Amino acid sequence: MSSLFRFLKISRVLMRYRLDALILSTPLLKSFKPLLYLTPWYYFPIKKYSRGQRIRLALEQLGPIYIKFGQALSTRPDLLPDDISLELKKLQDSCPAFDVQIAKSIIEQDLGEKIQNLFKAFNNEPLASASIAQVHAATTLDGKEVVVKVVRPEISKLITSDIKLMYRLAKLINRRPLAKKIRPLELVEEFESIINAELDMRIEAQHCDQLRRNFKDSELLYVPKVHHPLSSINVLTTERIYGTPVGEIQTLKDKNIDLKRLAEEGVIIFFTQVFEHNFFHADMHPGNIFVSDAGQYIGVDFGIMGTLSEADKDFLADIFLAFFNQNYQKVAQVYIDSGWVGIHTDEAAFTAAVQKICAPMFNKPLGEISFGQVLLDLIQEARNFDIKVQPQLLLLDKTLLNIEGLGRQLYPQLDLWSTAKPFLETLINQRYSMKNTFEKLKEEAPQLLKDLPELPALTISALKQLAKMKDLNRLYAQQTEQIVNQLKDNTNKQTSAIFAGSLLILGGIFAVNALWIASAISVSIAVVFWLKSR
Repeated sequence: MSSLFRFLKISRVLMRYRLDALILSTPLLKSFKPLLYLTPWYYFPIKKYSRGQRIRLALEQLGPIYIKFGQALSTRPDLLPDDISLELKKLQDSCPAFDVQIAKSIIEQDLGEKIQNLFKAFNNEPLASASIAQVHAATTLDGKEVVVKVVRPEISKLITSDIKLMYRLAKLINRRPLAKKIRPLELVEEFESIINAELDMRIEAQHCDQLRRNFKDSELLYVPKVHHPLSSINVLTTERIYGTPVGEIQTLKDKNIDLKRLAEEGVIIFFTQVFEHNFFHADMHPGNIFVSDAGQYIGVDFGIMGTLSEADKDFLADIFLAFFNQNYQKVAQVYIDSGWVGIHTDEAAFTAAVQKICAPMFNKPLGEISFGQVLLDLIQEARNFDIKVQPQLLLLDKTLLNIEGLGRQLYPQLDLWSTAKPFLETLINQRYSMKNTFEKLKEEAPQLLKDLPELPALTISALKQLAKMKDLNRLYAQQTEQIVNQLKDNTNKQTSAIFAGSLLILGGIFAVNALWIASAISVSIAVVFWLKSR
């Protein structure tokens, strides 16, 4: 029942802000469009706002899941009309705030002390209010400036309700042919795991610590320090940082920040996190990135982080390099070699599909190609060919789209390819270097030495199994031949029986018409066929 009420509320908000026509024009839902005229709020739309404002306000009213969707869209102004892009940017750090007394109550309940016993000063005006949490400036008892992130009240219940509704809708979609391509239940499961991790500030604290260690000796990215005694499941306290939001391009120019260098370093940070650290910030929208006066990136909000297996990293490195070398056949082969290809996949057709996607791209200057969009197109095409795309790659592609969009906001001429290619070539060279080979052998030597004494016995056993397989294959061939012969024999007997029955009926017809000779011949032949069928 709660899911039904939530669905009605969502539909009411969409209709009030006149977003229903857009959604119900999709092929999946257009059959429901006549139902609009049966709802009372259809006739009372909100008309005083612009298109972009209506979208932003609707997402804000619908709650954190929909705000996050708007945040993701806001990172790609190159894909949206200007009026919508400008409005969605407001979702990055200016969602409606909740009462400061509620925030203080959550902090006191979680940390077990009164605010005055935890902080020397606590600012009642929030610094930022996002979809999941709200941030307040404060000063610790020992005088350190910090920010306190507090999870929104009752948000867990709202998200649980929305997730239940998403599962119900996914099950409905799952009955349609489209489901095989988009796998709605798997998408909802992945989204649920991501957003539930964001609700636990202890997980974000661990992420922050890990990323800080990874960039400890780097000038590329600064990560704030966590104050663990002032943190809990609903509260995260970190050192306060000062910087310019990366989206404020004019302010950065006024501070003489080298935007070209900044854009290129953003790309390097991304590839460093993915391929060197295997731990990447997967929510890098402009509201989470600042720039110091010295031109160094400062990151905040580490609720969503991604990791990749060695096989996934190898896959991505090979895909990137295949694109850099404009070799779409190699792109298709990398997908096929990944082991994600279903047994019914037509490799030639998939290669042709990859060529169709890539060939037009290679006719453009490299600086004009959106690699994130190409990778997204490839992922979608792979789904059409029974090729399983791993969920972590979707998260990474989302991050790449964010980084690419951000980089081109800072420096429109950014050539992602030329910035990343040397980095990846070095990575590939290291992967196949003698040093790396010896390191892997060194790591695996203890297990190899442990297994070495068993190698002769395993070899002999394998040879015996091979001989048995040959015998089994011979036996299977014999059995198959017997089955085929039996089937042929059964078929002949059935045919004879049919003929016997037909001739017997024909003999009866002749007898009724006093054609005794013809009847006798038919019955005689019928007896012969009947004997053959026995």
